Amino acid sequence: MPTRHQDRRAGLLARNAVKAVLRAWLEAQGFVEVEAAVLQVSPGNETHLHAFATTAVATDGRSQRPLYLHTSPEFALKKLLAAGERRIFDFARVFRNRETGVRHASEFVMLEWYRAEEDYEALMSDCATILRLAAEAAGTATLRHGGRTADPFAEPERLSVADAFRRHAGIDLLATLADSGQPLRDPLARAASNAGVRVAGDDSWSDVFSRVMAERIEPSIGNGRATILCEYPLPEAALARPKPGQPKVAERFELFACGLELANAFGELRDAAEQRRRFAVDMDEKERLYGERYPIDEDFLAALSLMPESSGCALGFDRLIMLLLGVPRIEDIQWTPAPELA
Repeated sequence: MPTRHQDRRAGLLARNAVKAVLRAWLEAQGFVEVEAAVLQVSPGNETHLHAFATTAVATDGRSQRPLYLHTSPEFALKKLLAAGERRIFDFARVFRNRETGVRHASEFVMLEWYRAEEDYEALMSDCATILRLAAEAAGTATLRHGGRTADPFAEPERLSVADAFRRHAGIDLLATLADSGQPLRDPLARAASNAGVRVAGDDSWSDVFSRVMAERIEPSIGNGRATILCEYPLPEAALARPKPGQPKVAERFELFACGLELANAFGELRDAAEQRRRFAVDMDEKERLYGERYPIDEDFLAALSLMPESSGCALGFDRLIMLLLGVPRIEDIQWTPAPELA
């Protein structure tokens, strides 16, 4: 409706201003803006990510091929790194099914950027700079969400996942991993139950980990100032490489503010065999839980061996604008929100 749009318009213009400032900052550092294709042979292979599927039909009307709207531009951007690009970014439109609510949308914008031959700690500095520049562009000194606040100009707290579990749940997380980094389900289940977190008999190690994160860790961090939650346990590495000298954890961090996840970053894994193994594990779990699995992008796995040492980060741009403007719903800062189920 016109009146509703007018009520939102000042915030939408602030969104544009933030995007312009971040684009200029990245370009000033030598980043090249790229545009990843939305249609992909695989939308991503993480257990709890759900994609929109479609079918490509050839001009003869007979040949068909299943395709997906990507859940992230990650696979495409890493192929560009393998092709020779060194600093790239994309304000990508991404699509995730089964994700609706005040913090989630089925279509949103993700700012994803990569630094070839640079450590993932450089991304931590990037995240702090992005919070500051975005706040300046939006004309605000405070991030707000759900009655919580954070100072975008303060240096983010850096906290390992193990320290967060110890501090906020009283759990020795690393003791629930074998020396190889393999998860030990029963010790974590007992520790979580003792901490008052509900555990079901068929919960996996990752199920219990996620529940502790949601109930105890995430509400407790990113308050007052942002938190960089780093050194994720190896079973939650996703596409991150193991941390040298610390085989139980990976070079992965997430940025939180006001109890809300804003960004996810990796020191990128380049071992195609290990990545294939992780994808297979995740797809087996997806099939167990949801009765579906997604294909593996073989070109992506082939690109990993050609990709230089790299680090990459994906930031939920819509969520960042939510916090900058202090609005309660993600659709309040989208120019044309996607239609959602009732």
